[in-house]
Amino acid sequence: MTADTHLSEAPSVNGKEGIFPPPRTFSSHAHIGNVDEYRRLYRESIESPETFWGRMSAELDWADPWKELLAWELPDARWFLGGKLNASYNCLDRHLMGPRRNKAAIVWEGEPGEVRTLTYQQLHWEVCRWANLLARNGVAAGDRVVIYLPMIPEAAIAMLACARLGAPHSVVFGGFSSKALRDRLVDCGARILITADGGYRRGKIIPLKERVNEALEGVSQIERVLVVRRTGKPVPMQAERDRWIEEEIQEDDAGCKVTPFESEHPLFILYTSGTTGRPKGILHTTAGYLLGCALTTKYLFDIKEEDLFWCTADVGWVTGHSYVVYGPLAIGASVFLYEGAPDFPRPDRFWRMIERHRITILYTAPTAIRAFMRFGEEWVEPRDLSSLRLLGSVGEPINPEAWLWYHEKVGRGRCPIVDTWWQTETGSAMIAPLPGATACKPGSASLPFFGVDPAIVDDQGAPALPGRQGKLVIRRPWPSMLRGIYGDPEGFRKTYWSQIPGVYFTGDGARQDKDGYFWITGRIDDVLNVSGHRIGTAEVESALVSHPKVAEAAVVGEPDPEKGEALVAFVTLRQGEAASESLKDDLRLHVEKQIGSIVRPKEILFASSLPKTRSGKIMRRLLKELVRNGQIEGDTTTLEDPSTIAALAKEVGQPTE
Repeated sequence: MTADTHLSEAPSVNGKEGIFPPPRTFSSHAHIGNVDEYRRLYRESIESPETFWGRMSAELDWADPWKELLAWELPDARWFLGGKLNASYNCLDRHLMGPRRNKAAIVWEGEPGEVRTLTYQQLHWEVCRWANLLARNGVAAGDRVVIYLPMIPEAAIAMLACARLGAPHSVVFGGFSSKALRDRLVDCGARILITADGGYRRGKIIPLKERVNEALEGVSQIERVLVVRRTGKPVPMQAERDRWIEEEIQEDDAGCKVTPFESEHPLFILYTSGTTGRPKGILHTTAGYLLGCALTTKYLFDIKEEDLFWCTADVGWVTGHSYVVYGPLAIGASVFLYEGAPDFPRPDRFWRMIERHRITILYTAPTAIRAFMRFGEEWVEPRDLSSLRLLGSVGEPINPEAWLWYHEKVGRGRCPIVDTWWQTETGSAMIAPLPGATACKPGSASLPFFGVDPAIVDDQGAPALPGRQGKLVIRRPWPSMLRGIYGDPEGFRKTYWSQIPGVYFTGDGARQDKDGYFWITGRIDDVLNVSGHRIGTAEVESALVSHPKVAEAAVVGEPDPEKGEALVAFVTLRQGEAASESLKDDLRLHVEKQIGSIVRPKEILFASSLPKTRSGKIMRRLLKELVRNGQIEGDTTTLEDPSTIAALAKEVGQPTE
């Protein structure tokens, strides 16, 4: 795989050149400042992994050095054998020995507007007190602790306190229902649950404690519920079980010794939603995961001591684990946290916070970017965003039009964009540009990170022809990879290692151009068969969004007696644009011109909003169920706004459950 300075032509975006080299001023100060250095390091990571990882593992502080790099027996990998360390120590204690102790670790803003700053010294003090509280409540190494909190500093504190004790945490997103919470805590067998009286979202209080009470009805395994007082709203407390943390924690209880754990000691379990609605508990361990997060944070985001890094993800998702907590804190960075909605009370909330706090790096989702496009550039242009020096994208493939808008309107044409491909299962970013070295092609995730060996294959596992879409696989183990599905070793093997024997199957489709750049086309199950042609829905969605009146689109298939499947497009228009039958015809012609007549949508349905998780992903599964079955089944608790389903059902003309 190469990344030549003279790259092949990339698709133009709105008539503009489709290749964006790193700004020279950025490259001159970057950790990796040219493509030759990237090539050299990447080649070493693949050809001489012992040498490469031996050097890179020095980014962490080891209590006992590792002796064996990798033990691999498909599908089980064990990294850095013989080594011992503690994730909490690496994120906190080791930074207290120099000037970082008084550096901001967390800068937080609540949705109502209050601001808190915790230095590394203060964060360490809080984490130690929480760890001692957990220990007094019987938590020991190996015990699972469920965390169900809003996006407040206490969420990071709870995670690091668990890591300090060697107790694997399972963070449940605060937007999940009581049923989703119950399913997860029962599956992981937790005895301790940490929650809050509530949190704020769009000016309303999210009733977390009430949901906890409902979730625990008939569940006897939870022995203690520890509650953070966030809103001050009265909530029902069960006398023998529930405790207010502020009343239980002891002021002078700030000393907490750190116990080193084996490199493969479990760090956390994070549940992902499957198509059936039954969540899978993805297990990550300590050393490999922490190193993957630390290295990608350092090199992909080019973190410097003076940066304030804002990853907008909630800690209930893996992006929040890796790039709000473990990655940035492991390398001593300052991170920004925000509790609420991006457009509350006005659509310029993000830009005002960047201006006020002088945030330097913004890492957010394509769906958020497209939402800001729909609000209109008048909300972003008046704001002073001169502090920004780097932008990032995560969650799903970013279409070129959104990339260009992000680059011009937010980055003002001077900030590199790091478009990252990775998954809950991979632990850290796998394919992404190095901002000081890689020329970007809007819409492409670009090149693999160190030690990552991706390939595009056909259904039989043979290499796909250059430029042809196929299945994205990873051909060798990497340090931050998942270690299994909790309690389901057979499911782990079947889901990830059986479809293409001998390699990890990502579930995503992709193609690779002649420069070696990877273009992620979306989930394989989002590939439709139209008249014998395999059509990736992401490509059609990108074509729709390239129309000047469209802000967002989602495409699904419905059975068709002649074509096999026909395309149904859900379209959200930009602010001020009106839906009409003539616009539907215009959009069909636009897609036909962009891709071909074979992908002309059979139906176009206008929607004020699309069903999304709070992490920003469009839930196409629900749209597909609505179109094909006329009803929604499975778990919909991840939805940001459940009312969108009812509104869309009226468009489709069918009932919902």
